Order: sequence, then structure tokens, then C-alpha cells
Amino acid sequence: MHSTTKIEAPFGRLITAMVTPFNKDGEIDWDGVAQLAQHLADNGHDAIAVNGTTGEAPTTKSSEKLEIIKVVKSTVGDRLKILTGAGDNETSYTVEQAKRSASAGVDGLLIVTPYYNKPPQAGIEAHFRAVAAATDLPIMMYDIPGRTGVELEPDTICRLAEVKNIVALKDAKGNPASTSWVIKRTGIPVYSGDDILNLPLLSIGAVGFVSVCGHTVGSDLREMLDAWFAGNAERALEIHQKLLPVYTGTFRTQGAILTKAALTLMGLPGGFTRLPLVDATDAQIVQLREDLRAGGVPLK
Repeated sequence: MHSTTKIEAPFGRLITAMVTPFNKDGEIDWDGVAQLAQHLADNGHDAIAVNGTTGEAPTTKSSEKLEIIKVVKSTVGDRLKILTGAGDNETSYTVEQAKRSASAGVDGLLIVTPYYNKPPQAGIEAHFRAVAAATDLPIMMYDIPGRTGVELEPDTICRLAEVKNIVALKDAKGNPASTSWVIKRTGIPVYSGDDILNLPLLSIGAVGFVSVCGHTVGSDLREMLDAWFAGNAERALEIHQKLLPVYTGTFRTQGAILTKAALTLMGLPGGFTRLPLVDATDAQIVQLREDLRAGGVPLK
């Protein structure tokens, strides 16, 4: 058994998976990318994860992903760590993207379980080992079976946790019982990948969050983390309950869609989505405004 009181947080505690703002014509709004990175830096973040699910990585080109890394890095410098999603359902492509990302200057890689092709656990393990062997960068595994169609099973996580540069797990499995055992068995730093479970996962030994709602309530999430790790569980619970409308409201439809709408409501460059995502409807925006207000988010 590992002591969970001293698990380090290798990328800091508060990370947000940043959206990629597009113009109406579908091109990336580069000034918007920089402005959002600055917004996150100003609101309590330790790191930014670009090119993930919320960044609409399935619809951005490799060249765009590398440019996003460079723009965010030039904006936040060394103040925040930058992680990038580099995972794909083809191992050789993932390896190449990991190398390209390293050249672009990232601090770590977020590698999702291969999706759609439903590999067995042996294939998943081989995939992660191949990526880890191809780069010196620290890797955060990303377990999100609702999107990938296949989970990272606890035994697989435990074996991969022994790989030198596999240093963390983003947990969006929605199964705190399973995650409890993983933390006890391995001591791997776990980041909550599901905002509404942020506090529950802290209670079983998680070290921080890879958030979507950090776009809108980053300073609240920072305060929750600081309260929890200072031993003030009561304050952390107050913040959790205050933020419930935001957590629920952001995911009434796909998270990137409503996060972009929320940023626009805040006067920030949320921008448009790329198909197959579609922008929030007027009715969805009305509901979102209510949800954000209920959670104390200042709107323009």
C-alpha cells in the first residue's frame, strides 16, 4: 500500500482542458487562443491542456495542434505547464505526434486510450509503452471509457504506472470505487477528469483536476483545492455545492459547445465550433445563462 498523503502533483493541481476558438469560417482564432490562455493563467491555473477533447482535437490538423502549443507557450511562458493531447487510435501516429509535440515545447503529454478500435488490454498496454519509449516527456494516461469504448482496467493501470515517464492518470471513468483501489495499489497521481466528481475524487486521494469548468470558475476550483489540501473539507464542500449548477449546466450537451457559449457570455473569445459539433442554440444559451448565474459566474 502506498501512502496517499504525500502523492506529488506532477503538473500542479489545477489544469483546464482548453477550448480552441474558431472563427465563423472555421479557421482558428489565434488571438483568441492567446487570450484564453492568459485568462486561465490569471485564474489560478498551474497548467493548461491543449488539443484534448474540449479543444476539439478530433477536428484539428496536426499542424494546427503544434501551432496551438506554440501560441499558448508564447503567451504563458514558464508560468504554467503546457500539456497536449497527442493520443490517437493508431499507435504509430501517436508516437509521431508525441515527438512533434516535444519539439514544439510542451511539458507533458495527455494520451487517451485508443478509441473506436476497442483493443484488448494487452494492446492498450503496448500502445502506452510504445509512446512512453518514444519520448522523455512525462505522460498522463487518460481513461474515459464513455468516449473511447474501452476502459483502462485497474491491473493495466497498475502495470503502466511502473513505466518511468508515465507519471499520472486523468480519471474520467466515473467509478470512484475502482479508482480508490488504483490509488491504494499504485500511489499514481490521479487527476479528476469529470468536474462534478472533483471533490469526491479528492476524498479518495486524487491530487487535482483536469477541468472543463475551469474556463468559467477557475478561481473557485483553485479555492476548493487550496481548502481541501489545507484540511478544510467543510469549505471545499461549500464550493462544490455552489458550483453544482455550473457542472451540470456545462454538460447539458457536449462540453466544448457550452463552454464556448459560456466564454462568449463572459465576454471572452469562445468562438465557434467545427462540425460535427454545432454551436449552442438560443434556447441552450438561455438555460446556460441561468446555470452560470446560479453558480455565481459573472456574465457580461
